[in-house]
Order: sequence, then structure tokens, then C-alpha cells
Amino acid sequence: MQKPIPALFMRGGTSRGPFFLESDLPSDPAVRDRVLLSVMGSPDRRQIDGLGGAHPLTSKVGIVRPGTVPGVDLEFLFAQLQPDRDTVDTTANCGNMLAAVVPFALERGLIQAQGDETTARVLTRNTGMQCDITVLTPMTPEGRRVSYEGDARIDGVPGRSAPITINFLDTAGSVCAGLLPTGQVRDRVRVEPPAGAAFDAFEIEVTCIDNGMPLVLFRAGDMGCTGRETPAELNADEALKARIEALRLLTGKLMGLGDVSTRNYPKMTLVSEPSEGGAISTRCFIPHVCHEAIGVLAAVTVGTACVLEGSVPHDLARLPAGAVKTVSIEHPSGEFTVELALDPQDPQKVERAALLRTARLIMRGEAMVPASVWSQAR
Repeated sequence: MQKPIPALFMRGGTSRGPFFLESDLPSDPAVRDRVLLSVMGSPDRRQIDGLGGAHPLTSKVGIVRPGTVPGVDLEFLFAQLQPDRDTVDTTANCGNMLAAVVPFALERGLIQAQGDETTARVLTRNTGMQCDITVLTPMTPEGRRVSYEGDARIDGVPGRSAPITINFLDTAGSVCAGLLPTGQVRDRVRVEPPAGAAFDAFEIEVTCIDNGMPLVLFRAGDMGCTGRETPAELNADEALKARIEALRLLTGKLMGLGDVSTRNYPKMTLVSEPSEGGAISTRCFIPHVCHEAIGVLAAVTVGTACVLEGSVPHDLARLPAGAVKTVSIEHPSGEFTVELALDPQDPQKVERAALLRTARLIMRGEAMVPASVWSQAR
């Protein structure tokens, strides 16, 4: 026997996965996680028995409920799964899947369209961050409906779609204790190899920062890279990945995150001078696979690091003048533009971060889950 669970399969930014109403899922987190693993087909590298796309970017789930606190319209819980692991991580945000929350809520009737545009305040339950999300809701013969068609384009997604704007209200210290969790804009750390490692100890300068996503930024050249490598080239470099993982484990502790060996953060980001007219070039690991693009909140955090004097990427970045800076983050499949507003009294403080995304409803229906999942031991 199988149990059906209503779901909408949606693309949000450069990610995709099923979205559920919280009320349609088990209330017990352990049972819920077993259900989600079954839905996605994890753990299995191909995720052949589920909806997962055999990649971290397509092994994501959105869970939505009406707002329960004053001023909040919707609450969003993001779950990151992995193709070949039985983990369900709800501790970090995902700005790409966030773009699909308001369209999902309109489709499921959690909120009503307000006019030609609809804005909803969304609380991300993973970290307590809030943002205002605006989507297009034009009048149709059936009434106002969310629009997915338009002229907006984002790198990493083919074609054009209706624009979705996200205005983050407070992203500093989303998971860490603050924007700069080590207390420094730049740290020099010594990485000791674990037993049996095929690399020697090394020292490297890093910027540890969390403005929506915990990141560790370091110069590509300090890892023997140019910063122009393709994701496939970086993913095939086992020696490089071993050094980056050792650095991640070390900096995770320095950032107050403890043992991050089973966590999806901090994300590790190689930075280099831009080559396509942007502000900075990036190669971001999430955390063990090089991203084909860059995550929304990772882009916000990279942009923030670029504008902080003394940071590792600030030395490499090409930035416009003024208190409001449009920062173009180059990544393997294009660029991601973030608008950052600086505090006029303290240019080391970012007051606002805004960006453009798109989303699309791909399929609606029911996810089928074996009934035994509800009762089996974890």
C-alpha cells in the first residue's frame, strides 16, 4: 500500500523540488524526514525510486504554512537532502527555493492575490530570517493568477519568466552568531592534514561570513587554481576537494558551528578577479560539489564580503561607487546581480539586500509514499 501526499513540483531560481503544505506531512519530525527521503529517493546516487534529480540542487524540498507571528504572511521550512545520504538538513536557508514560496501559496490558496502584483512577507523557519517577496498576479478569465511567463532572465535557467523580487530584511548571522562569526573580516588559518591525507599542512587567508548563508571565501590562487575551472574539472580534483574539506571542518569550528562534517554549511567559495565585466568571480562548493551557478543567499553573502574593506574578496573585486552598490557575481554559468544598500554612517554595514529570481510550477499531483515508511524504525 502507498499513501498519497498532495504536492506541487516547482522550480525556484536554479533549484527545484516538491513543495508541501506542512499540514499534509507528518507532524513528528523523524517520520516527516523518512517520508521526505522516500519522496526524493534517497539515499541512492541516482535517486531512481523518487523525485530527486541526482544532484544537491535538485534534492530540495519546500514546506509551507500560514504565518503564525504578527506581520508574517507565510512561513517556509527548507529541507536539503543529498542523493546518496539519508540526511534531511533543515538548519540552513535556500534563497532559490524561497522564490517559489509565494507562487506555491497562491496556487494552494494560503494567500489571495492583491492586484497586478502580490507581496507577501515570508519567515524562513530554518534561521528566523524574514523577507518580502513580490510576484506578478495579473487578471485572467478565471480571476487573478500567479504569472510564470515574462521577460526576466536568470543565468542557470533556460528561457525567460515572470520576475520575482526578494527584499531581504535581516540576513546577518542567519546561522552563525553574527555577520563575521570569527570577529575578524580576514583570518589566517593553518590547516593540518588528517591521518592518511595526501596533502601537507598549509596556511591560507579566509573571510568567514554569514549574511544569509555561512560561507568561507578564499583566493582560488591560494589553492593552486585559476578560478576559471569548470565545475566538472573542480569536482574531478580529489586532492583539491580533500584540502577544501579539511579547511571547511576547521573554519566551521572557528565560526562557532561545531562539527560540520554532516552539515551542508559552511559553503566553500573560491574567489578570483572577474573576467566577464562583473565584480568578482566565484566557484562555490555546496559543500562537496561545485555549484554550476551560485545560490541566492551565497550570492548575497559574497556580495557583502566584497564591499567589506579588508576582506579577502575586497582585494579582488571591482565595485561601483556610492552607498547603493549593484554587485555582479560571476559564476560558472553566468552572473548573479545583488543590490546592496550600505549604512551611510557605517559603510562596513549592509542595511538591505535585494535581488531578482524566477520560479515555475512544473507539475501538480500527489507524491506516493509506501505506507511502511510511517512505522519503520529509523
